Amino acid sequence: MNEMSKARDNLPQRLLDYVVFQDYSLYSHIDQAIWRYIMKISLPFFMKNAHESYISGLEMIGIPLDRIPKVDEMDKKLDAYKWGAVTVKGFIPPIIFMEFLSRRVLPIAVDMRTLEHITYTPAPDIIHETAGHAPIIANTDYADYLCAYGEVAKKAIQSKHDSELYKIIKKMSDMKEDPNVSKVELKNIELELENKSSESHWTSEANELARMNWWTIEYGLIGELNRPKIYGAGLLSSVSESLDCLDKKVKKIPISIECIHQDYNITEPQPQLYVANNFKDLIKILDDYSKTMGFKNGGEDGVKKAIRSENVTTALYDSGLQISGIIKNYISDNNGEITYLSYDKNVQLSYDNNEIPSHGIDYHSEGYGAAIGKLSHFEKPIHQLNKNQLNSLGIKNNSQVSLEFIGGLTIKGSIKKIVEHGGKPIIITMENTNVNIMGDHLFKPEWGTYDLACGGEIISIFGGPADWNKYYKNSLKSKKEKYQSTNLTTENIELNKLYNKVQQLKKNNSLSEKYLPILNELYNNYPDDWLLCMEIYEIIISDSAIEKEINQLLDHINGFKKDEKLKDTIHRGLQIIG
Repeated sequence: MNEMSKARDNLPQRLLDYVVFQDYSLYSHIDQAIWRYIMKISLPFFMKNAHESYISGLEMIGIPLDRIPKVDEMDKKLDAYKWGAVTVKGFIPPIIFMEFLSRRVLPIAVDMRTLEHITYTPAPDIIHETAGHAPIIANTDYADYLCAYGEVAKKAIQSKHDSELYKIIKKMSDMKEDPNVSKVELKNIELELENKSSESHWTSEANELARMNWWTIEYGLIGELNRPKIYGAGLLSSVSESLDCLDKKVKKIPISIECIHQDYNITEPQPQLYVANNFKDLIKILDDYSKTMGFKNGGEDGVKKAIRSENVTTALYDSGLQISGIIKNYISDNNGEITYLSYDKNVQLSYDNNEIPSHGIDYHSEGYGAAIGKLSHFEKPIHQLNKNQLNSLGIKNNSQVSLEFIGGLTIKGSIKKIVEHGGKPIIITMENTNVNIMGDHLFKPEWGTYDLACGGEIISIFGGPADWNKYYKNSLKSKKEKYQSTNLTTENIELNKLYNKVQQLKKNNSLSEKYLPILNELYNNYPDDWLLCMEIYEIIISDSAIEKEINQLLDHINGFKKDEKLKDTIHRGLQIIG
């Protein structure tokens, strides 16, 4: 077994289920040429315009300039910074991505962009993750922000709309990188995304944090407002936008917590970008935002967010009990305090993020009613009562009880079982139970067994279930995915051989004349391929014996500048070659 970073070695199974194997042999010679070219034209630019940590970070994190990185090698290098790296397939669920970051592991999309998308790819790829995200992890302050962001974002409440939008974006990005997808299919998915994006919806915590991610981790600038440097991975991995973002046409705004209100469009260049003074500023902004979130505040505000999300959240009681599911509504008592939560189907009860035996979604498949509050007799929640107080109320197995809560909630029934943690009750299972408040019946004996949640208040509400593996047991993968796509097709397989042949000729210091038959084949059979022409041009440019052929080649390359998407990319390459 290969040695790996401590961070990667400590990953739980639920994250390992998203890890794929990097089959390095699937990268084509064309893929390798795309990597080399992007790094060739990017490095001189970023030496002047990226944050100082970027250039040094390339070497420190183990990112080669002449070939696609091997993630296992990067992982070993990252271990020195108490980080690690794993390969994943394209878009993974946001909460999973954030948990990787919170554990100081960088998820790296294993696929490689095509030549058609050399300037920008709609899907995460190995260039974006390794040449974009990884180098600045060598900067301690930035690495701390990345980890802290993951820790906060994985607890964000995500709306049903967020989840549906993610699925569409993932599908669309995968389709755009699929050379076999039809134009009709692509048009349909783009229309689906447009319709879903335009729907009126609640702006969730996850949505606001996604904006913070976009304006910092992906598209962030740093330093002086009028002369900022680039640190965002989306800019560092985009050949075109990295150049355009520093133009005066793009408005520069000092970073603040207000960035969470600025939406973005992933398909268009950004009209404004945010500039941080330093990376510690980002941590301060993140901390300020986290203080507004349900996972830190709980209470009525957190419950309202959970209801508006229409999604799975977890309510943490002061007893330590965790209730995971979709909250339909809540009931307030005579004092205006929350005294009861009503959940939709599929509810899980947990403690310390571990599902309590016999309290999973199979058992609570029809929903759940969760009581909250203090008993009027002692003005304490049940879990805070001592043994004598519990006995005085008859809270023991096979005992009939009548419990009255401050505010008017009453619960009567026969105790069948008590689940304790640390000697304190957290769940009381009852039969023949009546739950009432102000004349309303919340639970009746004929409805079956009632499980009383013991807690006085909700101290935290966060997104997703407490015990992720057991809650989603039916949707977890049956085995670890070992999938990696290849850009090699029946249409480019012979062209790929020409790319390899050029590299072999270069390695053997072959005469310039050896490249001329390859050029003729490119002109005649692959008139749309400019990258191999550029590689040959760099090799033979100084050979005066074939000046005519070199000028012909240069004219051919310049012809591709008619495409506005390629104009700057090709121009930068020619400038470097000289």
